[in-house]
Amino acid sequence: MPAVPLPYTRRMPVWLALVGAYVVGSIDFAVVVARSRGVDIHSVGSGNPGTSNVLRTLGRLPAVMVLVGDTVKGIIGTSFGFLAAASTVTALSPIDEPLVYAAGFAAVLGHVYPAFHKFRGGKGVATGGGVILFALGPVALVLPVVWVVLARLFKVAAVASLVVVIASLPLAFALGARGWSLGWLGLTLVLIVWRHRPNIKRMIEGSEQKVPT
Repeated sequence: MPAVPLPYTRRMPVWLALVGAYVVGSIDFAVVVARSRGVDIHSVGSGNPGTSNVLRTLGRLPAVMVLVGDTVKGIIGTSFGFLAAASTVTALSPIDEPLVYAAGFAAVLGHVYPAFHKFRGGKGVATGGGVILFALGPVALVLPVVWVVLARLFKVAAVASLVVVIASLPLAFALGARGWSLGWLGLTLVLIVWRHRPNIKRMIEGSEQKVPT
């Protein structure tokens, strides 16, 4: 399908797209939701400002709020890359546009090392999910289903998260992502796996916390 240029007014400078994605990613909904309930999420449970810790310490509704918020900021941050690439990306599919994934990486980087919260962020799974959802479209919805199945099966969120994170790369390739698109996505996934180092260690030791059911 030939590239269809988007209207000039929808274009965005690359630097603004990347900075904007990082800033949006730096809004940590786990911190915000927990503070609204008088809780410092860094001082309870595992101390990680993410959906799983919020679920274990504050319950399902706050966890859903965090999950949705972190996913949406991944979508918004990635959309900045789409706007920056508006002169070359097709109007219908951002699957193989490197700037889309570069902005997605910036959003996840903001979540992992948020400027607004002393660079103490989460693991990046939900925000990365927003990146994948925007870049790959409805097909990516299979990944949350896989996550739920694995989380219920193993009762460990980190197992489900790592499997889904790794599976997203071949999925992107199968849908047409190539070159720098896969490179930026791969770098994003490496960052997320890197942030799961403590979880991996606990899983090896058999001490990883279980997901409430």
